[in-house]
Amino acid sequence: MKPPTEERCRVRFLPADRTIEIKSGETLLQAARQAGVHVNASCGGAGLCGKCRVQVAGGAVAGGEGKHLSQADLDEGFRQACTARVTGEATIRVPQASRLLPGGLVPVPARHFARLHRFEIESLREEGLFAPPVEKLFVELPRPSPLDNMADAGRLILGLNNQYEEHGLVLSLPVLRKLRQVMRQDDFRVTVTLSRPVVRKNGSSVVNVQPGNWVDRSFGLAFDIGTTTVQGQLVDLHSGRVLAEAGDYNGQLGFGEDVISRMLYAETAAGQAELQAAVAKTVNGLIGRLLGMAGADKDEITSVTLAGNSVMTHLLLGLEPHNIRRAPYVPVSTFFPPIRATDLQLNLSPHVVAMIYPAISSYVGGDIVAGVMGAGMYRSEALTLYIDIGTNAEIVIGNREWLVCAACSAGPAFEGGGITHGMRAADGAIEDFSLDPASLEPMNITVGNRPALGICGSGLLAIVAALFEHRVIDQRGRFRPDLPTPRVREGRNGREYVLVRAEEAGEGRDIVINEVDIGNFMRAKAAIFAGVKTLVEEVGLAVGDLEQVILAGAFGSYINLDCAMTVGLLPEVDPDKVVYVGNGSLMGARMSELSNHIRRDVMDVVHRMTSFELSEVAGFKDQYVASLFLPHTDRALFPKVHQRLRTG
Repeated sequence: MKPPTEERCRVRFLPADRTIEIKSGETLLQAARQAGVHVNASCGGAGLCGKCRVQVAGGAVAGGEGKHLSQADLDEGFRQACTARVTGEATIRVPQASRLLPGGLVPVPARHFARLHRFEIESLREEGLFAPPVEKLFVELPRPSPLDNMADAGRLILGLNNQYEEHGLVLSLPVLRKLRQVMRQDDFRVTVTLSRPVVRKNGSSVVNVQPGNWVDRSFGLAFDIGTTTVQGQLVDLHSGRVLAEAGDYNGQLGFGEDVISRMLYAETAAGQAELQAAVAKTVNGLIGRLLGMAGADKDEITSVTLAGNSVMTHLLLGLEPHNIRRAPYVPVSTFFPPIRATDLQLNLSPHVVAMIYPAISSYVGGDIVAGVMGAGMYRSEALTLYIDIGTNAEIVIGNREWLVCAACSAGPAFEGGGITHGMRAADGAIEDFSLDPASLEPMNITVGNRPALGICGSGLLAIVAALFEHRVIDQRGRFRPDLPTPRVREGRNGREYVLVRAEEAGEGRDIVINEVDIGNFMRAKAAIFAGVKTLVEEVGLAVGDLEQVILAGAFGSYINLDCAMTVGLLPEVDPDKVVYVGNGSLMGARMSELSNHIRRDVMDVVHRMTSFELSEVAGFKDQYVASLFLPHTDRALFPKVHQRLRTG
């Protein structure tokens, strides 16, 4: 089931002469933003304000005939950029400078996003790492006779030894119980499922037998058990391809949105059991969906790998998480043995074994270990920073020789928490933003091109960066009092910038960002950068020594690197050094389904990963205070940002 090839279209903006290649079907507003071209569009791309007039000079563009355009405008090729969609190559003419305010386009700096790390099964094969931990082998065995009355188990083991040179095999009791019937069901033609050992000196185990030849029907499951969502994939262990992918909200959300609330609920045995049952129900729902999407049966699943943070792992396994939140923050365990999937209440066959990613500490969990493994950081010679940004930002620095890690509490700002009009990245959330440098009019882009309802994490980052770069706010995050725009005004929480006026918003109220919101954002970004800088310096290096930066998590996919470096969230490095891996936890779980080498290596990696408790590091507090400015008090750390501000 190979995904269809994505059709790409080239869009050229004149007279700035900026060309961008985008997916067919995206709006001209999205194309302009990706090309680094500003369009006045305060409603978020919902077609309400009519300020994003552009002229189609040629090419394939569909739609865009908004109520704000007359027939004469349409005849001249004018369209609303927020609702006009690209269907082929197109050229968009920029109105003259005299028409700037009614909806003109002005060039802004080019944008950089992290290169997407694409997982390729061929690379695993080339490195000799493609060796799934579970394998199916087909054997044809001689029938018993008066001269050959060997026991069924011995007959099976001898056949495997003769045909595949498999030695030291162990048959489990469930296999023995059904062996007689299975071997005779298809005249001693049998498919055997072997579980390869993680410890090399151990032999393989026969975990299942099936009548007939089922070698090509061997599937594995990979899951990321997130605090908010659970993501899963069905993997073909024969070819290495992902056959289906699905996600759902973690059923534990009904017991609290954050890990602290859930740990409190799990203080009682009944509460702990409810939480375990809730996440198991979520995983089971996804298993059913994945199997349905791929046309597979649960009996064809041979293994499952799960990764999550330390709290989610404890709750999944039914372990008491009580001391994770109490000093000195001690988990029940950081290593977990192979577990029968049915013991976790998972709706899978009895032979399926669940592998759980180990953790480093209470706040650097298996999801981060999985990301390090999946991204190949532990095999790389390049000095690498791996960072997963969320309410807790987990940081790993190192290479194949050494690894250090830490967690820092960034707070909920990147998920919309603590922001006046903050929200998760759902329809109507402002996810991207730019400013007209002359009029200070906004260009808002919302998720789903819906009327604006609030601001999500990526939008918050873009807003603060644009306000700072265009000198609307100063280094402390305060609005300048002398700005020539009615969009900056006094509000309940100090000065604020009106992103969307009530008549253009989705809920009939002004959507603003104020100085308190900006302060909360700055504290979050300061915690992350201070964590990075502290960890680097603790191992005797400098931020400038980093050779590669790997971003993980949902927020990382939307980070505009220029914005992230402008505000001092990420260290200033060449954008070409930055790679985005998506859901690192899910990627690592999938890799473990496809490579027994990675399952073996993970134990060694965890043992040699040194964890730092940042609150106990003497210099962390000073680093944090120094990072509470845009981008930082030390200008030498962000020379390109300050050069751009001087010449802008």
